[in-house]
Parts: sequence; C-alpha cells; structure tokens
Amino acid sequence: MHFEPALEQGRLLRRYKRFLADIETASGELLTIHCPNTGSMLNCMSEGARVWFSRSNDPKRKLPGTWEIGETPQGRLAVINTARANSLVEEALRGGLITELAGFSALKREVPYGQERSRIDFRLDYPYGAAFVEVKSVTLGYADSRVAAFPDARTERGAKHLRELATLARAGVRAVQLYCVNLTEIDAVRPAEEIDPVYAAALREAIGAGVEVLAYAAAISPQEVRLVRRLEVQLTA
Repeated sequence: MHFEPALEQGRLLRRYKRFLADIETASGELLTIHCPNTGSMLNCMSEGARVWFSRSNDPKRKLPGTWEIGETPQGRLAVINTARANSLVEEALRGGLITELAGFSALKREVPYGQERSRIDFRLDYPYGAAFVEVKSVTLGYADSRVAAFPDARTERGAKHLRELATLARAGVRAVQLYCVNLTEIDAVRPAEEIDPVYAAALREAIGAGVEVLAYAAAISPQEVRLVRRLEVQLTA
C-alpha cells in the first residue's frame, strides 16, 4: 500500500476526545487532525513524537488531515489508522502472501453472518466451501519485549467476533482470526490478558473450537505499508 499523495511529517502535541490530535507540521503549522483509532493507543504515542499524516483538500471535511503513522515511545513505527488493516490484508490475500489462505476463487468484504448479527471482514470462497476471516489491527507493544499484544483496551466486540467464529468452526465451517500487526520490530503476538481477560479466554475457547489464528507483520514506512511475514501466536505472556 503506497501513500499517494505522500504523507506529511509533524510532531504530536496531544491526542484528545479519542478522535482528535493536535500536531505541529515540519513547517511550523499547527493543525488539528483526525485520529482514526478507537483504542486506547497504549504505548503507541507520546507528546513530541513524530507523526505522519495524509492531508485532504475536500472542502466538506471539518479536519484537514488524518493521522496515519506514529512513532511509539519505544522508537517503533505504528499504523495509527486502523481502517488500513483490512486493505493491507486484502492486498496480501490477492498477492498470495498469506499462503494459509491461498487458492480462493472469490473474495467478499463485510459479509453479514452469525447469531449475534455480525459482519465478517472477509469471506473467501474455495472449491470445498467458504472461509470466514476476521481481522484485528495490533499496535500494542512493550519496551522490553518483541511480543505485541491485543487488545489495548477492553473489547466486548472483539470477544463477540471470537464467539461467532467459534460457532462457525463447531459447525464445520473454516473460521480464521487474523492479526494484522501494524507495529515494527515484533516477532510474535499474544492476547493482552492483563488488559482484557475476557477476550483472552474467548480466544483460547475459539482455538479449542477449531478457529485458526494467524498473525502477519507489516513493514512500515512513510512511503508504504505492506504485510511481509508470518508471526508466532503465543497464548500466554
């Protein structure tokens, strides 16, 4: 995924009201931009850190830009815009990078399914049937570890998605939880049980029901972001 037009660089002044961030651009311009991340962004930002943002010329927009990439307190790069995760995964699926899911004949996004009125991120059709793939963007890292964690805040929605996947798996339908690790210098992923033990328990239950769990790491730069390699999934800290 190439950024066109190119991202602009600035420094973070503060993030507030969840969806707003004040920044200072490289030229000294003070801007309030959109922060497209519903999580806590724990360990993912600090005042004065570098940020990269896309600028919009749409006169109907209230804010002039969108925060895309940030520098973490650990010196890593993180994709702040969680909406990018599904596009990254689709690009990797269509390019054959995610070998475990290769060979599909059709790909559909945001397909309604399940007993709890959910929408699956991807439905992939194969000669043997369909596979349902749920994507989560991972940005939580720790200074003394190359293991990322999910979630960065309690997520009832995330646990619901795991329940839906587990129901599919028990019925014999292929169900996959895919972690898109939008954080550099990471070798593995684990559930953040210290933040959301309910989610961690739901993940273990889903695996027991037959849900496949995959994690792929992104290479991140201000020019492009792309998935590059599979990571280990750990069930304990």
